[in-house]
Amino acid sequence: MKLKTVWLPALALLAMPALAQQPRWTVETLPPPAPTTPDPNSYANPYRAEAGFLKLSEGRVMGSTSAVATDSKGHIWVADRCGVNSCAASTLDPIMEFDSQGNFLRAFGGGMFNFPHGFFIDAKDNIWITDARVANGRGGQVFKFSPEGKLLLTLGTAGVAGAGTNEFSEPNAVLVAPNGNIFVGDGHEAGRGNARIMKFGPDGKFLKQWGSHGFAPNQLEVPHALAMDSKGRLFVADRWNNRVQVFSQNGKLLKSWFQFGRPSGLFIDRNDVMYSTDSESRVPVGYGYNPGWKRGIRIGSVRDGKITAFIPDAEPEPDKGATSGAEGIWVGRDGTIYGAQVKERAVVRYTR
Repeated sequence: MKLKTVWLPALALLAMPALAQQPRWTVETLPPPAPTTPDPNSYANPYRAEAGFLKLSEGRVMGSTSAVATDSKGHIWVADRCGVNSCAASTLDPIMEFDSQGNFLRAFGGGMFNFPHGFFIDAKDNIWITDARVANGRGGQVFKFSPEGKLLLTLGTAGVAGAGTNEFSEPNAVLVAPNGNIFVGDGHEAGRGNARIMKFGPDGKFLKQWGSHGFAPNQLEVPHALAMDSKGRLFVADRWNNRVQVFSQNGKLLKSWFQFGRPSGLFIDRNDVMYSTDSESRVPVGYGYNPGWKRGIRIGSVRDGKITAFIPDAEPEPDKGATSGAEGIWVGRDGTIYGAQVKERAVVRYTR
C-alpha cells in the first residue's frame, strides 16, 4: 500500500492566530485527531515489560527522563533530571552509564543542565544531549560528549532563547546522520518560540533550517523527536499535530504519516522498523487531544508504513495527566526496547 501525503483541513490553518495566544481549548484551536481506520489500538503485543532493572549508585533515585540510548558495547545510557524533573537547582551528574545488565558504571554532566531532554549516540559512541530549557544563564543548547565525559562540541548560546542560527528556544531532539551532519528539532511549545528543524555540519557550522508554526503539511508544532532510515530520510515526531513528518535531508516534505499515533519519541532500527512512543493521546478536548488513540509504543516498517505491533501503556485511561508511559525510546542491537518515562520516573525495557 502506497501512503500519500495528507493535506489537513483549512479550518485548522485558520485557527493558528488564536492558538498563538493560547485561548481556551476548543476543537477548532487544536489539530484534527488522527484517523482511526483501521483501529490503531488492535495490534498484537509480543513484548513483556521490565522496570527496575537499572542499579543506581548508592543513595540515588531515578528522576524523570526522556533520554535513553545504548552504545556499540550494549551499554545503557540514561540522562535523568537529577532525581526529580529538573536539574536547574542540582549538581547531580545527569548522564549515567550502565552495563548491559543494568549495573552502574559512571556519571557526568553535573551543573551543566536545566532540563535534559533529547538523546543520541553516534557511530563513534559519542553522547549527544539537548538541554530544553533556558534559565539561570544556561540551557537552550546541544552538547556532544565523548564516552568518557569530555565535552567535544556545543551548539547554541547558553542561557539565550532565540531564533538565530546559533540559538534555540527549546531544543527537543538531536540526530547525527552517517555523513556527520547534525539535525536538531527546536520548539517545545505550540504557537510559541520556534517550530523548526536545524541542520549543521559535522563541525557545528549552521547549514540551513526549515519549518514554522502551523498544521499545514510543511509546518510543525513541537518537533519532539528525530530518526533516520536507511535511505537517509529524516523522520520528525510532529507531536502536537499527531503525525510523523518525513523529509529529505534538505527539508523537502516527502510524506505525512498519522498511523504512528501522537509521537513523543522515534527510533528506526537497521531493518527500517520504526518504534514510535505515544505518551500523550487523550480523549478530552485540550492538551493531547487525539480521540480514538491509546497511548503506547507502535511498531511498523518505514518501507511500507504498516503497523505490526502495539505495546499499550500500562495506564489505559490517562485522562488526568499530560504524559504517561514511554516518551524517549531506543532499541538495542539485540532488539530490546528501552522506554524513558517522565511521569513514572523510570526506564522500562521490553523484550519479546
